Amino acid sequence: MELVAACRNGDSGAFEVLVRRHQKAMLNLAYRVVGSYEDACEVVQDAFVAAYKGLSSFREEASFSTWLTTITLNHARNGLERIVARRRREGHSLAEQDPPSTAPSALEQMEDRAVRKQIEKCIASLPVEFREVLVLRDIQERSYEEIGAVLKVREGTVKSRLFRAREGVKECLKRAMGAA
Repeated sequence: MELVAACRNGDSGAFEVLVRRHQKAMLNLAYRVVGSYEDACEVVQDAFVAAYKGLSSFREEASFSTWLTTITLNHARNGLERIVARRRREGHSLAEQDPPSTAPSALEQMEDRAVRKQIEKCIASLPVEFREVLVLRDIQERSYEEIGAVLKVREGTVKSRLFRAREGVKECLKRAMGAA
């Protein structure tokens, strides 16, 4: 909270520290929600701008990380329809955004990429409320309490959505891998 106080007092260097500290997690979250690196970068940039402008309204009832996650998630949700429509117009796929694997052999690279792509497709096929919970818990390792605070739902709802999200991904992978 010292960095937030410094930001409120006009220390732009303190905000740069906050950005460096949280940028990777916010980018990961945005990428998992919107599905492309380029769009996730745009979402995160907009979220940090909104956070900077809204620092005066940050009441410190939750951690800065929780507050920033809420802002990032809201920006990702708000931009999702626009992003999906643009993707359709441009015809881009997730495969074009996939970073190259560091696996040693070409065959392993192809297999790893195919599995990752399928998992991403399965996660992307989930309803947004399930996808958000799955990303926050299983990828970003947030607590149930923090997820509930970010999404403004009860802990039981978080657990229920997470169970349904995991089941949805499992069923999707079974269908995709031919093990129905």
